[in-house]
Amino acid sequence: MLRPDYPLETDRLLLRPFREDDLDALHDIERRPEVTRFLYWGPRTLEEVREALGRRTAMTSIAKEGDAIRLAADLRATGALVGDVNLQWHSEEHRQGEIGFVVHPDHQGRGYAVESARVMLALGFDELGLHRIVGRADGRNTASETVMQRLGMRREAHLVENEFVKGEWTDEVIYALLDREWEQLRSRPGARPS
Repeated sequence: MLRPDYPLETDRLLLRPFREDDLDALHDIERRPEVTRFLYWGPRTLEEVREALGRRTAMTSIAKEGDAIRLAADLRATGALVGDVNLQWHSEEHRQGEIGFVVHPDHQGRGYAVESARVMLALGFDELGLHRIVGRADGRNTASETVMQRLGMRREAHLVENEFVKGEWTDEVIYALLDREWEQLRSRPGARPS
């Protein structure tokens, strides 16, 4: 069972469970075509965000395979919601998980995705005892690839036209990190894996 003591803090962010009062800020992120361009869904209406938020408010712990934690990322300095980050437990037998992240366009390019995703890696490896964590992205999403590279993840695959999404064939890239690689990253001088 993984039930973190919230909020989780980084130098600049507070990671916390979503709340009902996040509706307008979350809608401001998810209504944007530039945010959803490489996701499985398109820009969301306020009602669609309300439904998604209802699901997210319950995603605060991991008890079994298939469960996920999905957290709001707030700026510590202002309390502004700048995005969200998640960790899903895919396989108990193979000790596998997956991370994901979304950042508001006004806050991209400042390292918030890397900063918050490191916390998810720490939860997955150090708390849940995972052996391998992956990150997946549309093959055109170079910004997400850069985040995964900065996390120390290695590119394992480029799947060509493997999914039909929003009326077009899309490529997918897969990055991964093993528990022993995580330990090496943590042991580097000046490393800040969590």
